[in-house]
Amino acid sequence: MDIGGTKVALKAAGPGAAVHETVFRWPSFRGTRHDLAALSSGVRAVHESLTDDVEAVGVAIPATVDRTGTVVTWPGRPGWAGFDLAGSLDKLFPGIPVRYADDGDLAALAEAHEAGVRDLVHLGVGTGVGGGMVLDGRLCPGSRRGSCEAGHMIVDRRGPECDCGRHGCLQAVASGPATLRRAAVLCGRDVSFTELRAALAAERPWAVDTLEESCAALAAAATSLAELVHPDRITIGGGFAAGLPGFVERVRRHASGVVCRCRAV
Repeated sequence: MDIGGTKVALKAAGPGAAVHETVFRWPSFRGTRHDLAALSSGVRAVHESLTDDVEAVGVAIPATVDRTGTVVTWPGRPGWAGFDLAGSLDKLFPGIPVRYADDGDLAALAEAHEAGVRDLVHLGVGTGVGGGMVLDGRLCPGSRRGSCEAGHMIVDRRGPECDCGRHGCLQAVASGPATLRRAAVLCGRDVSFTELRAALAAERPWAVDTLEESCAALAAAATSLAELVHPDRITIGGGFAAGLPGFVERVRRHASGVVCRCRAV
């Protein structure tokens, strides 16, 4: 179960079994009780399509969760602060082992496994900017010490305010919503993702300028992380990045000559 800031994706599969999946967008926030009801509905939709029992559940979530399983903070859905995630998952999947972790950390593990490398940095660009770091085959800093919050690296001291309260975080500059807000300022009106994508394809100056700022910020973060840990590979992912053709190549160009080993996925 991939719990994101905009949508939730659920998938069930097993060795030799068919894949069953469903995706839904979060409703307008009216409290965690309503969100939990939406999660329950999604789980039922997948579970009812299965012929075999569920043996285990893995959950990816961008929220900061403490050792008791309580959400400490989730800027993308702030009403979840104080939410008993562990207890709620136990009720959703009674008698089934459930494990959860930061989505950026899990993405980095998956990318490292797929690439066959032991040292990797991943940046995921979507509703926020997530990140993960794998060093010598292990997550850094490690689940007991918290997730790798690459999205809250400061890339512009005079930059826009982030939802964490600081200014100039990578997330405040390069996330999907931040990019669309910058496009709206340039156009003098709201801009949708679909309009931005079409304008980029037509090479409209406002669209190009908007995206270049995001990609430059990501390149700055990637460069800094590369200088710190010298990974074998740096990957860029996330729904926003994947939905814009040429996004990763723009980041690569900004980082050219500095992060010379960068590989994009």
